[in-house]
Amino acid sequence: MPSFDSKNRFEERNQQFDSAGENLVAEQDLLMEQILENINATPVGQVLKKIASLPEVRKEKVLDVRERISKGRYKLNERLDVALDKVLEDLII
Repeated sequence: MPSFDSKNRFEERNQQFDSAGENLVAEQDLLMEQILENINATPVGQVLKKIASLPEVRKEKVLDVRERISKGRYKLNERLDVALDKVLEDLII
């Protein structure tokens, strides 16, 4: 009766899967490098670059404005128009 060595059999199978996985990872890495190299040439890449350069959110200011809006002490429509104009201006320039 032939001997059956399950450990060796599974190790060989795992090695096959590992090498296939490594090839897949290498292909994904190459694809990601190509995408990152060309991202700035796309409109989406340019928008992402603009977004990345924006300042961080100031939580205190957001909370203050939120409170003033809820109490009716904030001219939302006027300020929203000004903010939208600034955002559009930044995106166009």
